[in-house]
Amino acid sequence: LAGVISGALLYIRDDFKSVDRKTVLQESIVSMAVAGAIIGAAVGGWMNDRFGRRRVLLIADFLFFVGAVIMASAPGAALLIVGRIFVGLGVGMASMTSPLYISEASPAKIRGALVSTNGFLITGGQFLSYLINLAFTKAPGTWRWMVGVAGFPALLQFILMLLLPESPRWLYRKGREEAAKVILRKIYPAHEVEQEIQDLKESVEAEIKEEGSSEKMNIIKLLKTKAVRRGLTAGVGLQVFQQFVGINTVMYYSPTIVQLAGFASNRTALLLSLVTAGLNAFGSIVSIYFIDRTGRKKLLIISLTGVVVSLGVLSGVFHETTTHSPMVSRVETSHFSNITCPDYSSALNSGAWDCMTCLKASSPDCGFCSSPTNKLLPGACLISNDTVKDMCHKETRLWYTRGCPSKYGWLALIGLALYIIFFSPGMGSVPWIMNSEIYPLRFRGLCGGIAATANWISNLIVAQSFLSLKEAIGTSWTFLIFGVISVMALLFVIIYVPETKGLPIEEIEKMLEGRALHYKFWEKGNKPHEKSQAT
Repeated sequence: LAGVISGALLYIRDDFKSVDRKTVLQESIVSMAVAGAIIGAAVGGWMNDRFGRRRVLLIADFLFFVGAVIMASAPGAALLIVGRIFVGLGVGMASMTSPLYISEASPAKIRGALVSTNGFLITGGQFLSYLINLAFTKAPGTWRWMVGVAGFPALLQFILMLLLPESPRWLYRKGREEAAKVILRKIYPAHEVEQEIQDLKESVEAEIKEEGSSEKMNIIKLLKTKAVRRGLTAGVGLQVFQQFVGINTVMYYSPTIVQLAGFASNRTALLLSLVTAGLNAFGSIVSIYFIDRTGRKKLLIISLTGVVVSLGVLSGVFHETTTHSPMVSRVETSHFSNITCPDYSSALNSGAWDCMTCLKASSPDCGFCSSPTNKLLPGACLISNDTVKDMCHKETRLWYTRGCPSKYGWLALIGLALYIIFFSPGMGSVPWIMNSEIYPLRFRGLCGGIAATANWISNLIVAQSFLSLKEAIGTSWTFLIFGVISVMALLFVIIYVPETKGLPIEEIEKMLEGRALHYKFWEKGNKPHEKSQAT
């Protein structure tokens, strides 16, 4: 959703001057897709239970394809935003339906790995989107190719979905038992399939007895059902914390972190985006391997512990660079004639200016040109534009506009890499896996929709508040806040999130009926299943 547009926006601004002039339009192009995803996830939950998983995925693919075509052919900013809304609707629907469909059509032993594969294909897609950005930078109609090519995977999935069956669990619940049994016999080995059909039958019969009909459903009933209430607490909590531990902020901030590490060129920053996206995809592969071996809960705990440490490192490095950045030298600055930063020239306390003060100047924006002998020595504070940047580079100096040089910059790179390596296998994948398996069958679409909507709303809140927070309290404190939220997330996981590894979907409901709190994450999670097979 964000991968291609981050690169395309640079070229859209060149084509549409109104977008370049108004940051509101730039923000709208990015955030309207998230707004569309919120609506898509909310409506998608209800549609899943009404029309089936397969039909909703076909609708999502169609919406995404239409959105990509509208964007690629947009004559102006307005139609570009309309295209983004269509794309968002499709992504929102697919974000909660894909894990659900995969989960319901998978044997319990490999369910986690298959839903994790979905996560890997998403992060792998982000990695590809950065490669696409690089590939099309020299093509005529640059950004139109970037956004248009995104329609092809949607078209391909639409065609392939036509060849796949509906979810057997949804079919069984709708009274189409024979069709469901045919599909289940294709999925499960012969010695397991009858037990699976029996579990499914008991689950549907129990809910019909409880409610008089397997069709009626509303929010009050939802919250009155113990298993659903506990499932929603864990599912929605995980989706909200996934965004509030700061993943999008860390990804957004990666070019700054590279500048801190002393790599000041834009090309390096773009290549680093590739590396961060690559690490994210690698983390998803780790998740595929460990999810059904280690278990969901242990993976979350390991993931969040690493995230807390990484955010501590990033916060410390940002604090150090802010308080110990190189000074601005009058001699170095006067070496460049007529391009001195106006705020620096008119400042009464210019002797106290350092690199950070220089970068905060805003009328116009200013940049820091380092000393030619050592980037940590006093440098020049100059007007920030491409001409000045080239002049600085010609003298074998480094040009900084987002972060300042620091001797601890390499630690920031380690913090960034560790954050992504720890986040991706646990907090990146597990919330979607848990939400695809933790709810009783009759509420699965609706609850999955509620949790996915919570995820997209949290995404929007973090994206909209991060820059204001950074301006108000500084980057170091912002990362520290994310660190504190990560500690809260860790406690939440230990107390409220159950272990579902290896459990048939119908058994998870029984486990949630039994207990609310799940402290003992080190105990084996598949006892109820063993019990049910013994009886």
